[in-house]
Amino acid sequence: MGTVTPPGSPDGPHHADAAGTVQSKGLKQGALGLLSSIVVGVASTAPAYSLAASLGLVVAAGAGLKAPAIMLLAFVPMYFIAVAYRELNEAEADCGTTFTWATRAFGPLTGWMGGWGIIVADIIVMANLAQIAGTYTFQLLDELGLHNTLSTSVLWSTVAGLVWIALMTWICYRGIEISARIQYVLLSIELLTLLTFAVVALVRVYAGDAAPGSATPSWSWLWPGGLSLTDVIAPAVLIAVFIYWGWDTAVATNEEADEPGRTPGRAAVLSTVLLLVTYVLVSTAAVAFAGVGSSGIGLGNSTNASDVFNAIGPTLYGSSLIGQAGMILLSLSVLSSAAASTQTTILPTARTALSMAAFRAIPTRFARMHPRHLTPTWSTVGMGLVSAAFYLLMTWISPNILLALIGAIGLQIAFYYGLTGFACAWFYRHTLASSARHLLMRGIVPLVGGVFLLVMFVYATITYANPDYLTDDNGTPITIFGMGAVAVVGIGALLVGILLLVAQRLNDPAFFRGTTLPRRTYVPPSGAGPHRARR
Repeated sequence: MGTVTPPGSPDGPHHADAAGTVQSKGLKQGALGLLSSIVVGVASTAPAYSLAASLGLVVAAGAGLKAPAIMLLAFVPMYFIAVAYRELNEAEADCGTTFTWATRAFGPLTGWMGGWGIIVADIIVMANLAQIAGTYTFQLLDELGLHNTLSTSVLWSTVAGLVWIALMTWICYRGIEISARIQYVLLSIELLTLLTFAVVALVRVYAGDAAPGSATPSWSWLWPGGLSLTDVIAPAVLIAVFIYWGWDTAVATNEEADEPGRTPGRAAVLSTVLLLVTYVLVSTAAVAFAGVGSSGIGLGNSTNASDVFNAIGPTLYGSSLIGQAGMILLSLSVLSSAAASTQTTILPTARTALSMAAFRAIPTRFARMHPRHLTPTWSTVGMGLVSAAFYLLMTWISPNILLALIGAIGLQIAFYYGLTGFACAWFYRHTLASSARHLLMRGIVPLVGGVFLLVMFVYATITYANPDYLTDDNGTPITIFGMGAVAVVGIGALLVGILLLVAQRLNDPAFFRGTTLPRRTYVPPSGAGPHRARR
């Protein structure tokens, strides 16, 4: 496991030795425990918003009553990659995560692109999260009695979204402990609302008081038997697999954890399991109560796809005072979900940039730290500014282009998550035979996760490249160079990284020569022997 050198070390923060010793970058050590890390990891996925926006699409893709089975299938590769994160973090607890580990395993070029995959995915998703937070701000105010129609205004939703970006950037700038405390509040609201939704829905189903088209839950809903692999399972999993994205924030804050080599990895794995339970429970309750019909509140109704909670809520809770409170909670949960994820999206991006700058993979100014808050200054503020500028630009061009960019995030996620799985198996390759546990957890599981995401990357690229994949409000395909805009933007965003890589290599070649972050394989600590036990 890597050790942490105190700030001011003679080696400085811009070097890591071949043994994997993690030099301090000035982040606040010991600020996060296991629970705080889990909260940060789960909050990053925005579970309430993810379910609201994806469950209807999964049902419409053909999953029907077996939507919970799709949530279960989507969990498998995410769990496998979470295991890869845990194992790699144990060897080197660096906040650069995929950037650092892929550099160690495959060299600077691959590692740099892994870091870029994280950064570009987070910048793109910030635009979507800000838009959701802005829209739901006005919707919540309307539910509270401050009646308005501003949630439908592009201008005012954009202004509110920019305010949310600024607010969450400021919170991240002020310190990791403040960020964690706010996450406790936001995530608590979110999970409490989802639990309430699930309980009320299931109680009404079993009491025979559900909506027309409802169905009694069955264990068969958890098994995808009878669904076509190519026509239903593949496209549905493509939608569902990425609603687990974000738990890696728990590992990106590893240098601020109480046990950097142990706590973040455990938090990542536990976060995915908690998400699985949440998604399966809520999707089962929603499918049971609303059914999968194509009319009314049925989850197969395309008009409900953008927000199934808002569609189901009035029927589920009714118009009483308690029902109005339930609707307020639903709006508040989606708002808190987007706001929390906005904040926790800034955290890993800033720390990835910090690590890249510390190893001179990007300009070193991004490694500057606030002397009192112990947070990366240029990286945090820069993330906020770039995200705000990107959000403004995309909104100004066209909301449809923004949709194309959001869909393209899946390609970046599959790229850097899959790369991490391959990096784990390759990094530990010389010690896999030392024990059955190492072979499974450091070799087979990460490799299978990497292969799955590689297949998803190829499948998603082919699917998104279809000119008819995304259309505007008039049904006209949105294309670039005759291909689906989602694929072009997704692949193009990754390719932009190559241009930036070349520019940095010409400006400062030290990292690319292997000077600051040498390529290496895993070497057990002295005296541990080939059968070293995991802590």
